[in-house]
Amino acid sequence: MSNGTEKQTWTATAVSALYNKPMMDLLFEAQTVHRQNFSPNEMQLSTLLSIKTGACAEDCAYCSQSSKNQAEVEKEQLLPLDVVIASAKDAKAKGATRFCMGAAWRSPPKQQMPRVLEMVREVKALGLETCMTLGMLTDEQVQELEASGLDYYNHNIDTSPEYYEEIISTRNFQDRIDTIQRVRSANIKVCSGGIVGMGETQEDRVKFLCELANLPKAPESVPINRLVPIPGTPLGEVEPIEEFEFIRTIAVARIMMPTSYVRLSAGRETMSRTMQALCFFAGANSIFYGDRLLTTNNPQAEADQALLKDLGMSGLTREAQAACEPVAAGVE
Repeated sequence: MSNGTEKQTWTATAVSALYNKPMMDLLFEAQTVHRQNFSPNEMQLSTLLSIKTGACAEDCAYCSQSSKNQAEVEKEQLLPLDVVIASAKDAKAKGATRFCMGAAWRSPPKQQMPRVLEMVREVKALGLETCMTLGMLTDEQVQELEASGLDYYNHNIDTSPEYYEEIISTRNFQDRIDTIQRVRSANIKVCSGGIVGMGETQEDRVKFLCELANLPKAPESVPINRLVPIPGTPLGEVEPIEEFEFIRTIAVARIMMPTSYVRLSAGRETMSRTMQALCFFAGANSIFYGDRLLTTNNPQAEADQALLKDLGMSGLTREAQAACEPVAAGVE
């Protein structure tokens, strides 16, 4: 369903007022918006595989894969195609409808693109949606990914423009926006979100959400990650963000981007079942499904199935997702 309203331009003042509403009022509003656009008891299930791990040239303060950080991570070259296909088949058998592939690159090397494109084609042939996150892209690479049939490209903006330089120095915020714009110019959907709990202020979280919602077209998929502090990274000892503050971020994202899939992403292993349920009530309707997220742990598929069953929820099927695709894509 769609409420038919035109895309809204959000100001930081308006979002701050929304963010600081009484909790019950905020959750009620978020759930109302959610029900206007999605089935309230269906969850989109995605699986994420690291297809190339470690030795990244970027210096992201949260990331174990940065060559600048001291985290213990086993470096791997680009995985063979048969390993990727086997993982995709396993994900589909367990109920995932989208298969996401991530490579620890600043940008994909030209000589590796043919192998990446083959992965997209072969995974798509299995009947799964495909998503890639490869770093910054050139116009030529975007065109190649479009021709391969890629469904989604993930490129998170991470945080507010003002706080960005505190987290990453090897690229700037506009670099992120430029790649998103390149992807948006092609027939590829955008997956973009960020991480909360990196020491940013509430004002930063407000501005982060404003940046996403005020893009010419909001991302079709918005992953919201709760920082997983990894030893050996500059953020390895950061205290977890307060639970209600995180849930508020989910609720505000749902209200601001009513037709986007809001994904409860990294950090779920540190969340109780009750906290996850509140995030679902606040409008999160997508999760990463499987025991690994690149280099960090994730709840077991069996635990997620049990949680969804206890909540009276089920995984979203490809058929159901296709039926509401015009709404989920943010058609206005």
